[in-house]
Amino acid sequence: MTIFLASDHAGFGLKEKIKKFLTEKGYQVNDFGAASYNESDDYPDFVRKAAEAVSECVQSGPSTSSGSKQCFGIVLGGSGQGEAMVANRYKGVRAAVLYKFDRAIIKLSREHNDANVLAIGARFLGERKALKAVELWLKTPFSGEERHKRRISKF
Repeated sequence: MTIFLASDHAGFGLKEKIKKFLTEKGYQVNDFGAASYNESDDYPDFVRKAAEAVSECVQSGPSTSSGSKQCFGIVLGGSGQGEAMVANRYKGVRAAVLYKFDRAIIKLSREHNDANVLAIGARFLGERKALKAVELWLKTPFSGEERHKRRISKF
């Protein structure tokens, strides 16, 4: 499974730690930037590329037994809000915002909403909790329940 990463300057340091963590766990990582810290960069320039990759994967990638695609992105910025707004403009992308560790919210974003992009607010979530959140999010499957499929199909 490939994880598509992107961040601006506010999320750059945490993105690098998440990238290392994912690589060590055996995930393939495609990093769309930023490639270095630059205080004046703009998150849409990087998040757009990751969201496009997730969108393309969703539209052409293999399905799991539940019918969902194994296409995931993790985008980071100061709050995660703007990053999610950019990502959610792309067909098939369902970005959920995370700015604090909350096991129930993390699981529900996958189980009920089949979120395929996690937008992390790096100014609000430390490294340890971010890594724990990423691991939980990636391991939580979509429930595949008919009511959730029906709701997702409406957007």
